Order: sequence, then C-alpha cells, then structure tokens
Amino acid sequence: MNTLNSTRVAQTLARLHQESEAADREHLETFMAAMAASGATPEQAAAEIIASERADLRAVYRGYAGNFLAVSPDYGRFLYMMARACKARRVVEFGTSMGISTIYLAAALRDNGGGQLIGTEFEPTKVARARANLAAAGLADLVDVREGDALETLREVGGEVDLLLLDGAFALYLPVLRLVEPRLRPGAAILGENAFEPDYLDYVRNPANGYVSQSLALNEGRGNEFAVRAA
Repeated sequence: MNTLNSTRVAQTLARLHQESEAADREHLETFMAAMAASGATPEQAAAEIIASERADLRAVYRGYAGNFLAVSPDYGRFLYMMARACKARRVVEFGTSMGISTIYLAAALRDNGGGQLIGTEFEPTKVARARANLAAAGLADLVDVREGDALETLREVGGEVDLLLLDGAFALYLPVLRLVEPRLRPGAAILGENAFEPDYLDYVRNPANGYVSQSLALNEGRGNEFAVRAA
C-alpha cells in the first residue's frame, strides 16, 4: 500500500474531485462554449487570459475564488509518480488552490520518507480550505501553504528544490521559475500545467538556459509541459 491508497487520503481526494467537478462545471462549460463560438484555439484563449492577468491579476483571480481549477486525477497520479521517481524531499508549488495537487505531492513526500512542500496561494479563502483539506488527508505536517503574491512568498524556500509545480497565474510562470531557479538541483523536475505563455515555453525549450523540455501527451489541450533542470 502507498499513501495515495490510504483511507484518509483516498477518501479526501475522492471528495475533493467531486467537489471540484461540481464547482467548476459551469465555468468550464461557459469557457468551452465561448472558445467554440469564436473558433479560438486553446493557445489563443490562453493568450486572452494572460492579457487579462497582466492588466489586473487581482481582479481575475478574485473571480475564481470559488473555483478549484484543479488537476485531473490522472495528472494528480502523475505528480505523485514524478515526485517518487525523483525521490523528492523538497517540492515547491505555485498555485495551491484548494489543495488537490498538494495532496498528491505530499503523499509522495510521505512515501519518500518525509520532506517539505512549500505551496503558495493568492486567494485567502482557498488557503484556509487547502489547509483544512491537507489536515483531513493527514498530510498537513509536510506542507507550508503561504498566502500572498508568489513573487514574495517564494523568495525563500529553505534549500535545494527537487520538483517545481507551476499551476497558478499563467503570466507568472517564467517569473516564478526564475525566482526559484537558483534553488533547483540538477535533475529537478519542472511541471507546468496550462503552460501556454510563449516566453515561458521559449525559455525552458532553449537548451542555453539549462533545461530539457517538451509537451506532455497527458490531458491534451491543457498545455502540460515537462522540463528537467539539466545543469
């Protein structure tokens, strides 16, 4: 048995995925209908979101306060597998939301023998709910969820980072990566969910910047990018 299959974690994740689907259904249906009506590609739709974030990030994410915008169960299991495979002991997560992805990653830390996950979330109500969900799963002792602007909350992460998950405001993926970059160990995994921002993709796909990167054929259309810190 692994921690993902333990009663507390499995029941908490099952509940949260159900809650996420219910909370986000209307938002996703509206978004998909608008994209279909306009004929926009996922990349074009993401470009509009990025422009909105750059205009007023607080307003954009205040509107998502009740939405999970969470990873899928398949991607969650992939996160667990990646953290186990690289024997992660320190994980940084940008965009904790209600804590679903955090639970998958913290379960991997537990099975790796311990460690710390540093998460950051802009929306205060989500921070409170994430902490409660981690406590329900029995994983709160492994996680430090920091409230506020990631460019401030992640200035100090305490040591060498084995895995970085980028799953927050699209426009901040590259600034957050550059902030954490000095702490990434060689071989560290960088997982960008909804990684549509062109400057971010150009950066991690350019070997001169010290990464090997490619898109993932997992939840296609969601812009999943997988990079490894090569040097």
